[in-house]
Amino acid sequence: MVVETMISTTGLLGIGAGLAIGLAALGTGMGQRDAMAAAIGAISEDPKMFSKALIFAVLPETILIFGFVTAFLIMGMA
Repeated sequence: MVVETMISTTGLLGIGAGLAIGLAALGTGMGQRDAMAAAIGAISEDPKMFSKALIFAVLPETILIFGFVTAFLIMGMA
């Protein structure tokens, strides 16, 4: 009985960690799509905007980093 509970708990933790990374990656992709479309438009009008556009490209990546941290914290419970 204890072994079955431990196996199901570990499996649910794995599913939770996978969802944390997967949904964070999905959110990052959607955020980068909009940010980079605007950044490319701004760069095409004024090439001096490249450094600011690069910052906008990096900001959505923080969502994915938070997803990785969450997944590692979840797997640390196993």
